[in-house]
Amino acid sequence: MLDIKVLGPGCPNCQELERRVKQVLTELDIQAKVTKVSDFAKMSKYIMMTPGLVINEKVKHEGKPLPRVEKIEEWIQEENK
Repeated sequence: MLDIKVLGPGCPNCQELERRVKQVLTELDIQAKVTKVSDFAKMSKYIMMTPGLVINEKVKHEGKPLPRVEKIEEWIQEENK
């Protein structure tokens, strides 16, 4: 099962990134543990700018602009092998 972390304080961009991730998982019918990380100490282990996306402990995205749904889909499929 994929381990996905959405990193951010809860801002609209962070919420949108989480929504896109869940949309892709639903469309691809892939099971994943999606965790929202808003603790700055924990986020700083991965990224310096929010929002961030970590899949299977690999940083896939950091900061703006938000990744397109197609890019998120590519990352999820890549890590789901």
